[in-house]
Parts: sequence; structure tokens; C-alpha cells
Amino acid sequence: MTELQNKPETAPAPAPVNPEPPLAEAPPVAAAVDEKAVVVQPPVEETKALAVVEKENTPAPVPVAKKGSLDRDIALAQVEKEKRLSYVKAWEESEKSKAENKAQKKLSAVTAWENSKKAALEAELRKIEEQLEKKKAEYAERMKNKIALIHKQAEEKRAMVEAKRGEEFLKAEELAAKHRATGTTPKKSIGCF
Repeated sequence: MTELQNKPETAPAPAPVNPEPPLAEAPPVAAAVDEKAVVVQPPVEETKALAVVEKENTPAPVPVAKKGSLDRDIALAQVEKEKRLSYVKAWEESEKSKAENKAQKKLSAVTAWENSKKAALEAELRKIEEQLEKKKAEYAERMKNKIALIHKQAEEKRAMVEAKRGEEFLKAEELAAKHRATGTTPKKSIGCF
């Protein structure tokens, strides 16, 4: 083996990585050395000071693509939510109006049923009243007929009584005339004198 082979290999040191990339490059300082321009980096403290000044003067960078996509997704989700809520509200209003219409229809059916039953009962009542009026008129006619019959019978009895009275007057007059003619007195006494 040769010496090159025996020496352990060492990895070259990594270049220092600046964690904060410079936001704005500082103007290069040029030095004329053999007609070559040499760029000299300002010290780290100056870079930080420049970064702080720039942060104060400029607004924070906004990731347009990510924020726009996220905002758009949020906006679309919000629109979908509002759309869904509006559909739910419309459905709710529709169901409420259906329920209201159904209730109104049933209430009107109940009212119509009630009115028809009332009308039927009122018609039956009028029919009964008419029948009662007919019966009342019939009974009144019967009573008038009975009253007329009783009046007729009373007249007949009065006539009989009057006729009997007339006969008795005649009989009494005949007997009185006979007693006068014969000069006798009646055997029956006429009351207490």
C-alpha cells in the first residue's frame, strides 16, 4: 500500500450556512487590487441591523399562493355552509307552510263538518217544530170541536129545560084554571105561609 492509501480521508469542512438570507444586498465594496474586484461582505452585525431596518419599512411577506388557496377553500366552505343553511331554512319554511296548509285544510274540513251537522240538526228541529205546530193545530181543532160539541149539548139541554119549564107553566096554568072553574083548592101546599 502506498502512503496515500494509508492516510484516512478527511471530509472537507462544510461552508458556513447563513440562516437568514439577506433581504437586500449591501453595496459591494470594490478594491482595486491587480485589476480584480473583490467583494467584501459587511460584518454580521451590520447585516442584522440592515434586516431590522428593512423589516420595519416593508410589510411582512404574504405567501400569496398558499393564503389565496386557503382563503379560497375557506370562502368556498363558507359559501357551501351558507348554501346548505339557506336550503335548510327554505326546507324548514316549506315544511312549516305545508303543516300550516294541512292544518288549515283540516280545520276547514272540521268547520264544514260542524256546519253540516248543525244545519242537519236545525233542519230536524224545524221539522219537529212543524210537526209540533201541526199537532198543536190538530189538538186545537179537536179542542174547538169538543168545545163546539159541548156548547151544542148545553144548548140542547137548555132548550129541554126551557121546554120542560114551558110545559110545567102550561100545566100549572091549566090546573089553576081548572081549580078556578071548579072552585076547589089544590091538595099540595105551596110553601109555608
